[in-house]
Amino acid sequence: MATAKTIDLSGKVLRDIELPAVFDVDFRPDLIKKAVLAAQANRLQPYGPRLYSGMDTSARSWGSGRGVAQIPRLANGSRAARVPQATGGRRAHPPKPETDRSEKVNTKERRYAIRSAIAATADPTLVSLRGHVYEGELPIVADNALEGLEKTKQVAEFLEAAGLYPDVLRAKDGKTIRAGRGKLRGRKYKHRKSVLIVTGEDNLALVKAARNLCGVDVIRADKLNAELLAPGTHAGRLTVWTEAAIEKLEDAFQ
Repeated sequence: MATAKTIDLSGKVLRDIELPAVFDVDFRPDLIKKAVLAAQANRLQPYGPRLYSGMDTSARSWGSGRGVAQIPRLANGSRAARVPQATGGRRAHPPKPETDRSEKVNTKERRYAIRSAIAATADPTLVSLRGHVYEGELPIVADNALEGLEKTKQVAEFLEAAGLYPDVLRAKDGKTIRAGRGKLRGRKYKHRKSVLIVTGEDNLALVKAARNLCGVDVIRADKLNAELLAPGTHAGRLTVWTEAAIEKLEDAFQ
């Protein structure tokens, strides 16, 4: 059985612990991609125009005898409206709010994808391919004292001691302006993903402290999903596990 070194908040090695069998699962990028895309699809909100959009208009056809096309025109002018083939008319095939855009994944496939993504966090090659910058050995296991941190400064000091803070700076420097119309819809910037901290228990103070660091996420072990472990369908996210989280993994995704 594989082992990992546990570090304290100052980055010093405390002891060796045994890793659960989930870290030995085969890498399945096909299942990981399927689970991540399904999670993204199931978050989509229904969208589309109202039923009679483009139809409440004063446009009426002039009829024959004027030497122009017999299409509906606005009452106070000659501009065409209502019909989809005319400039300024309604859309012919707008998006339908009733469309089902969700995707289903078999339960066993989804669980296997999560286990495979967990194992990928301990693979130095996959973590490096994602562009993460770090020092030390993988997987990174921290003492349970990490779950008691309440200040952003404390979390930053731990990441620096563990050799992970350069990755936070990489994520911060990778902030870019989004291409396209989304800039006008409350999502102007795109952010890079950095360290994922996995805990054994919920700690709102730690979540609030870590979210001030660019790209850092905190999640309870039994709430893990493929998208958190493999953002953008690419497995190998730089992850910090607490000892309590490692213990929970043995039963959470068997």
